[in-house]
Amino acid sequence: MTTPDQRKTLQDAIMRNPAYRLAYEDIGLMSEDDLRPLRLQMELLKPERALRKQGIRSTVVVFGSARIVSLEVAQKQLAQAETCLGKQPDDPQCQGDLVTAKRQMRQAGYYEQARCFATLVSQKFQQQDRRDFVMVTGGGPGIMEAANMGAFEADAHSIGLNITLPHEQQPNPFITPDLAFRFHYFAVRKMHFLMRAKALVAFPGGFGTCDELFEVLTLIQTGKMDRIPIVLFGTTFWQQAVNFDFLIQEGMISPEDRDLFTMVETAEQAIKVLQDFYHGNPPS
Repeated sequence: MTTPDQRKTLQDAIMRNPAYRLAYEDIGLMSEDDLRPLRLQMELLKPERALRKQGIRSTVVVFGSARIVSLEVAQKQLAQAETCLGKQPDDPQCQGDLVTAKRQMRQAGYYEQARCFATLVSQKFQQQDRRDFVMVTGGGPGIMEAANMGAFEADAHSIGLNITLPHEQQPNPFITPDLAFRFHYFAVRKMHFLMRAKALVAFPGGFGTCDELFEVLTLIQTGKMDRIPIVLFGTTFWQQAVNFDFLIQEGMISPEDRDLFTMVETAEQAIKVLQDFYHGNPPS
């Protein structure tokens, strides 16, 4: 016969064992390979429920480099680099910092244009009972921060779709808290970028920006997605980054594929592209 203490010990061991946990509370179970379909479904469902609850009808996707900084930050870094070089003119680190700071000063205009674009669009289309053309970004720094900030300054909602990375990316502080999401799967995150997208605006960026841009171009080119306006900020950058004319000359894309996007320099020009496409009204 077992004593009451022994029974209690045995019972406690059962209740502490992972097998006794409710299935939806079992993190170990949820992490198993054969539960991946369920995790994918949950990542799709959780943001979708929140977006419906907030009445998000349509979005404008903004992509761009996380490395572009605001004018204020760029000016500060330039001043620091110049001071460093003034004290140590032969220091390779100071020389490199000055080159970087000058480049960031040149690129800071994109940050300001992203901020301005998001403010203007948010002011025009977000209303209390109808939220159209809501800014959606990757939720991080740089151009993403600028777009979320622009909506924030217009007292409007904006969305951030962050991603878990080896070097953790923190959400920028300007995302609407109820619309700040974090993903494990790039594929599901990509779906949420486009499920309500009525325009794509791409600022200069690296692999991530190009990946998203070319995916949208491919979806539209192949008829998997309805056509939406695609705006590329920075003509000089994009003409050097991607030689579209060469792709046409080599027969890799058709001449009409060049019409899938428009290059602009200012927020006002980008807004005109959207207005011309939708004749001044967001799609219902």
